[in-house]
Amino acid sequence: MIPQGFIDELLTRVDIVDVVGRSVQLKKAGTNYKGLCPFHSEKSPSFTVSPSKQFYHCFGCGAHGTAVGFLMEHLGLGFRDSVRELAGQVGMTLPEDDDPQAAQAAQARRSLRQGLIEVLEQANRHYRDRLRESPRAIEYLKRRGLTGRIAARYGLGYATDDWQGLAAAFPNYDADPLVQSGLVVARDAQGDTLEPQSAAGSTVARRYDRLRDRITFPIRNVQGELIGFGGRVLGSGEPKYLNSPETVLFHKGEELYGLFEARAAVQRKGQALIVEGYLDVIALAQHGVEHAVATLGTACTAEHVKRLFRHCAQIVFAFDGDSAGRRAAVRALESTLPALADERSVKFLFLPPEHDPDSYVRALGADAFERELAQAQPLSVFLLDSVGDGLALNTAEGRAQAIARARPLLALLPECALKSQIIAEFARRLQTPAAEIRAALAPRSGATAPATAPSHAGSGVRGRRDGA
Repeated sequence: MIPQGFIDELLTRVDIVDVVGRSVQLKKAGTNYKGLCPFHSEKSPSFTVSPSKQFYHCFGCGAHGTAVGFLMEHLGLGFRDSVRELAGQVGMTLPEDDDPQAAQAAQARRSLRQGLIEVLEQANRHYRDRLRESPRAIEYLKRRGLTGRIAARYGLGYATDDWQGLAAAFPNYDADPLVQSGLVVARDAQGDTLEPQSAAGSTVARRYDRLRDRITFPIRNVQGELIGFGGRVLGSGEPKYLNSPETVLFHKGEELYGLFEARAAVQRKGQALIVEGYLDVIALAQHGVEHAVATLGTACTAEHVKRLFRHCAQIVFAFDGDSAGRRAAVRALESTLPALADERSVKFLFLPPEHDPDSYVRALGADAFERELAQAQPLSVFLLDSVGDGLALNTAEGRAQAIARARPLLALLPECALKSQIIAEFARRLQTPAAEIRAALAPRSGATAPATAPSHAGSGVRGRRDGA
């Protein structure tokens, strides 16, 4: 029998819209997608797919289920074959029924995962208690314009300026789960840091709290499970922002800060706003802009984009208006292109250089921020402005350079009406027939298109900060 934990994890990784969309022509309808039911004849669509619930339902014939159930019903696959097919699509290995060691290992992983969540929740209670006892930490949050209500909503806490402050919450400070959860750093006799995944059973010479003298920001997955922490130092120490390391629970390239809290607003508005820091998310929410999320000390990834498109049809990136913000925007553009489709859209908001979302909404208010948001640049405009930046497009050389810049970016974009429209607009800007542009954009014979944009785009440049 396939462990239920494996199936649950699988269903969080696959996108039911993609699975069903390979067989059914779906169109966006509010927060869901609609199409003609593949299980009975109908002329008006009564078949809906919910990206947020990862579930399909037909109001005509009553068919319903998950991505696994869809493959079973539509393709006639058995349960195990359906799970194997989906697992292969997301790089998971199906455990074998007749392998007791595999089943035992799966059970051990589930137990470890649940145990680490409980450890993190216990630490979170400790941090929140310490915040209530620290006038200095409370004063810092007040200076940042945060109310007690919004701090409580996002579960903010305080890690004391103590090398082993968590010992007050965990009498057995030497327990492996403290290291495996990322709460505690362990070093061996040579002074090398032990990775959380390999800490169990290792010889540890020294342990200390990862977060010290920092405001703590609990990070939850979309199901609401606590999977890690971010921390902002109160003094002048470095690094200013610090996240949990990669653990069994926490993968920063997949998770988004604030998505659990923002999920309902994202679905209601049909739009997700991606900002760069924890305090951007919290300040915006306090002022009524509740559909913002943040990356976790890393550039936006394709997995981030894919997860957000499960909840809405439009993503807006908000960046500082300086050169670093522009470079970060191009990196986000590269991550976004493969996930685009005609019913999905992406925009880019560039605030004045002296502002980030936190400072802007505090200084000018939510209405002013919403006006900026309404004027965000469509992806097509930003893409074409980027590839033409600094080039003399009225010359053959400039046009050739623009095409060379555009080629790897447009290669990432799936074939769709949007791609055709972008190429047509590109041709107008270059005053060149669209057919010539298409021919010039085609991959060169014997060459593979690069996976990322040219060096002018700032590929690999990270955003402004690790958290807030």
